Amino acid sequence: MRLNPALLATDTPPIPEARRWLEGARFPTDRPLLNVSQAAPTNPPVEALRAHIADLAINDPEAHLYGPVLGLPDLRDEVARTWTREYGGTVSAHEVAITAGCNQAFVAAITALAGHGDEFLLPTPWYFNHKMALDMAGISAVPLPCGPDLVPDAEAARHLLTPKTRAVVLVTPNNPTGVEYPSETLSEFRDLCRVQEIALLVDETYRDFHARTGPPHDLFTDPDWSDTVISLYSFSKAYRLTGHRVGAMIASERVLREIEKVQDTHIIGANQIGQRAALWGMRNLRQWLAGERDEILTRRAAVETAFSQLEGWSLRGLGAYFAFVTHPFDETSDAVARRLVDEAGVLALPATMFAPESDPIRHSALRIAFANIDSVQIAELAKRLDALAR
Repeated sequence: MRLNPALLATDTPPIPEARRWLEGARFPTDRPLLNVSQAAPTNPPVEALRAHIADLAINDPEAHLYGPVLGLPDLRDEVARTWTREYGGTVSAHEVAITAGCNQAFVAAITALAGHGDEFLLPTPWYFNHKMALDMAGISAVPLPCGPDLVPDAEAARHLLTPKTRAVVLVTPNNPTGVEYPSETLSEFRDLCRVQEIALLVDETYRDFHARTGPPHDLFTDPDWSDTVISLYSFSKAYRLTGHRVGAMIASERVLREIEKVQDTHIIGANQIGQRAALWGMRNLRQWLAGERDEILTRRAAVETAFSQLEGWSLRGLGAYFAFVTHPFDETSDAVARRLVDEAGVLALPATMFAPESDPIRHSALRIAFANIDSVQIAELAKRLDALAR
């Protein structure tokens, strides 16, 4: 049979590919594998939330049925009130849709915004699933190279726009680099997109682990934000609900009317138990989440300290769950990543998985996801990287 050429041309998913590097590998007990390839929480939700999920499964019959296509009304309302409070702007429940995770929110958004042959601007290094989704849809991902600080520039983006451009995608805090984009950067892109009458699509999966105090940007304080901005979010990282697949999209009612068509066709509605779990988390785990953020910031500081003492390795980006580092070897990053498994017992992702051939950072950098290793393991990671370089 013939298969979809666009799908055949789409890259292999990086996480499963990296896991295959472990096949046949042996790690001694005194040097166990340090897996820094993926940032998804490996621990289950806290016990109180698990108890709530169990109660839902047994005692809430509606949790097993189809729900509203755009999401549980109480959860939409809770997201709207939280975003209004935390960003200092105004978001209504009618401007919130609940999705099957943030990746599905992205797919729904690009389906609403563009068709085959259109273009999106993606800053590089990019999040590989964004690139894959665009490739599958036949939408061209136009690379927007970032400067040495790994922050994209709106003026540089302006020169890449064509009549086929439908959106600019920003991820902040960034995956894979960890870099937190300045509020001014997001405002400049909002202004650019507004003039061009295209969308600014902002993935804020890691917003709960932002290092700055106060709101990470002021996009929602603009009374006309919804004419340009679409913001995406994930409950997976905040409440460890990765397996329940719950995310959110904040956009205009006009956009969400089209998203409803996508949702009804693809998933009907996000997981009902997951939505109720997310709602309970938002209402009851605010202080716990603050503690989780503090722990991530502690690990971030440990990474910064560790790499400041390494020779040859350079910390290019740091934030949320990620460090983006350049290596000291005269080898491509994918070769270094494979060697790390065999010689250091470390599984990390090479920048070849996050950048096009045209971007030189592709061959010199690695992404280290440090959210699932503690400060002691971070120190051990630095020790192994240092030994490999000597």
